[in-house]
Amino acid sequence: MSLQDELTQLRDQALGEIAATADLKALNQVRVNWLGKKGPLTEVLRGMKDLTPEERPVVGALANEVRDALTEAIATRQTNLEAAALNEKLAAETLDVTLPGRATAQGQPHVLQQIIESLEDQFLGMGYQVIEGPEVEQDKYNFEMMNLPKDHPARDMQDTFYITPEILMRTQTSPVQARTLESHDFNAGPLKMVSPGRVYRRDTDDATHSHQFHQMEGLVIDKHITMGDLKGTLLAVARKLFGEDHEIRLRPSYFPFTEPSVEVDVSWNAVTPDMAPEDIEWIEVLGAGMVHPNVLRMAGVDPEVYGGFAFGLGPDRFAMLKYGVEDIRNFYLNDVRFLTQFDQKG
Repeated sequence: MSLQDELTQLRDQALGEIAATADLKALNQVRVNWLGKKGPLTEVLRGMKDLTPEERPVVGALANEVRDALTEAIATRQTNLEAAALNEKLAAETLDVTLPGRATAQGQPHVLQQIIESLEDQFLGMGYQVIEGPEVEQDKYNFEMMNLPKDHPARDMQDTFYITPEILMRTQTSPVQARTLESHDFNAGPLKMVSPGRVYRRDTDDATHSHQFHQMEGLVIDKHITMGDLKGTLLAVARKLFGEDHEIRLRPSYFPFTEPSVEVDVSWNAVTPDMAPEDIEWIEVLGAGMVHPNVLRMAGVDPEVYGGFAFGLGPDRFAMLKYGVEDIRNFYLNDVRFLTQFDQKG
């Protein structure tokens, strides 16, 4: 049998085996068997050395045709097998698109975040900026620029988490006000801001105290700001949060960074025009006052020209009052049964 006949016979045999393969693994084995270095096609081609010079080109061309035919047949079969495997997999994973989907549980903001966002929205509507700052703060901004020098006795009012003698966990969000006041350009307009965030104090955790809680402090600095502006602002805040039929009252107090200073109470019950003053129940909600001249001076602001008011309120306490929560720790236990009662969906 001539080499041409052998090549033709090998081609027909190989094409038959390729067509008979049932999977990709078997096809790969056929490819190795026929086109590999030890395959029958290679063995036949080794006999070309015995051919005459005239026969070698003819046999070589035929050998290339056979190899190309086998390579093309293997590629075509591989494509068909891959398509069949994919169709089989898709058939096994077929979904009934008419079935109802799985219900996705809808989350909601934490109750404290709801209070904070409600207050932020109100102050933004009144022309305030919402400015946040670092929770790890310098003593300079947390105390000294708030009219609390290192030897000031009022520092005993707060136990502080110190990291170094000059670095601490902020005890209030007032440092944000100090930083903003220091950099504000009053030629561009007045400063009206609130600064919400977490603060830290060395309190023993109980029903009404926590070592970390939330605070929102406000600051307004401009020419001709009065105590009347402060009362009007706080009354608007109280009525937004607790209801239009509530009132506030101001009681004299002391804070190192304001003078005069006041404690602000909100009426626990609704106030009607015919209600006697002694029948109104009051509860303390925040502290406020007119910004101390020393605070303005330390920020580089002339207290003879500018003045303003500041206030600090606790969203945690507001939430306790608004919803009748008796234990502040409930806000931090992540008990879903408790938190889902405040069902403002996000």
